[in-house]
Amino acid sequence: MAATKKSRTPSPRLTHLKPDGSAHMVDVTGKDHTARVAVADGTVRMSKAAFAAMAAGQLKKGDALGVARIAGIQGAKKTWELIPLCHPIPITGVEVDVRPDPDLPGVHICATVKTQGQTGVEMEALTAVGCAALAVYDMIKAVDRGMVIGDMSVRMKDGGRSGRYQRPTEKRG
Repeated sequence: MAATKKSRTPSPRLTHLKPDGSAHMVDVTGKDHTARVAVADGTVRMSKAAFAAMAAGQLKKGDALGVARIAGIQGAKKTWELIPLCHPIPITGVEVDVRPDPDLPGVHICATVKTQGQTGVEMEALTAVGCAALAVYDMIKAVDRGMVIGDMSVRMKDGGRSGRYQRPTEKRG
């Protein structure tokens, strides 16, 4: 049997698993403190009637977009309490944009999270988007229980040893 040449491309390693397969929190003690940022986005699609009520400010619960922004910020800050293997990190900035889009109809949510630390903030950005989306659902469910939360992903992350990641642009049909 001929020997096969090993690839020089490193294979992805699941850093939250020990060799025996058990989960653990990664030790970041030796990592440098660097500026890090992550941007995530997602959508909430809803009926035209629900969108019209939201846009006209006619929701019984109040300002869905304002509540969603605050929920997203809170979600980013509490990520380490919600996702078992995330580190509590000093978040230095969170921006959550919740923008109505009549073409969906629904809202686009974009969260940017920053830190100066030893680990990235991708999970914090994703959690911000998820919490904002859930808040939109909660505020509007009396009008439309069929809303769909989706398209959630990391758009960009920068900083740390792995450097910059930019999600490739996709053509959606």
